[in-house]
Amino acid sequence: MKRLQTLAAIALFSLLPVVGSAAEDPTELPLVAADVADLKQFLWTKRPIVVFADSAADPRFIEQMTFLEADAAALVARDVVVIADTDPAAKSGLRAELRPRGFGLVLIDKDGEVKLRKPAPWSVREITRSIDKWPTRQQEIRVELGKE
Repeated sequence: MKRLQTLAAIALFSLLPVVGSAAEDPTELPLVAADVADLKQFLWTKRPIVVFADSAADPRFIEQMTFLEADAAALVARDVVVIADTDPAAKSGLRAELRPRGFGLVLIDKDGEVKLRKPAPWSVREITRSIDKWPTRQQEIRVELGKE
């Protein structure tokens, strides 16, 4: 039942409109269910953001997912994939590895290193500013600018 609630919450958030002007490309936020996610599959290709909550109805979870959906393009540009885990009873591999307590936001770099843990929702602006300071992202920016 909890897995069904989690999938329903993910489906609900994927239907939310992306906030912005009509001229912007409506980019979808890449969402992965926690029961099928393995952090090793994202090694050197994606930056996982893992959102934990004890329930899909947790107001902090809802607020975080709304923040992420609001500026999906900024996250996609930084190779972010979002993993939502709202079922502590399922004891997913992510929960065993990252050990959240209640709500938690975990930012992981492409090298698989946990860079940041937050007990409260963060806006996409805060998340992207943090990501942009990481060495792997700095190298990507230099390559994009043709400086490396």
